[in-house]
Amino acid sequence: MLVEDEPKMAGLIRRVLLAERHVVDLAPDGLSAIALAERAGYDAIVLDRMLPDIDGLTVLRILRSKGLRTPVLLLTALGSVEERIAGLDAGADDYLPKPFAFGELVARIRALGRRPADATEARLMAGDLELDELRHAVQVADRSVDLSAREFALLGYLIRHAGQVVTRHQILDAVWGSEPDVYSNVVDLYIHYLRRKLRELDRADRLRTVRGVGYTLRAGS
Repeated sequence: MLVEDEPKMAGLIRRVLLAERHVVDLAPDGLSAIALAERAGYDAIVLDRMLPDIDGLTVLRILRSKGLRTPVLLLTALGSVEERIAGLDAGADDYLPKPFAFGELVARIRALGRRPADATEARLMAGDLELDELRHAVQVADRSVDLSAREFALLGYLIRHAGQVVTRHQILDAVWGSEPDVYSNVVDLYIHYLRRKLRELDRADRLRTVRGVGYTLRAGS
């Protein structure tokens, strides 16, 4: 999850992370971040210190008080030693002052991903559908099907929002971000690809088209 209120910066960071085959949910403020974090298990959270409603340190303290152990990388323009200590003491796992190089951001996220995590937070599942992040595959019990990077990102987004109807625009924004020359019909094309993969697992009926609105992934059978 990326928590960043400045649209241009959020778009740039998300585009870089998508290119690295991460699935990215965007929260524009602290309250949205808390709600998302409670609803979905994330591998890592990139959290801006300065937010329009409640500041990042408060968000971090609330998440830790709820027992959430997801690794958090704190971003801030406040780069003094005292500010870094405050961030780490609030529960951050790492701290990156602005301005930063995107390569360093990606490397730090990779490093966070190598740390041991709570097993329930590391698994991304909807019913018996589970994403295998090491193999970039979707599996049901002992059967699995390999996914392309974009199929993996799309299914990850749908699993995180299982049971909800998401529009083509929401999918395009989350999975393709600010990539130029991408049109909404590409969503329909990749939904077709993904449904074909799920058919190999006898789970194509889980992915349903809501006419005139978008798509929904059913969590159960």
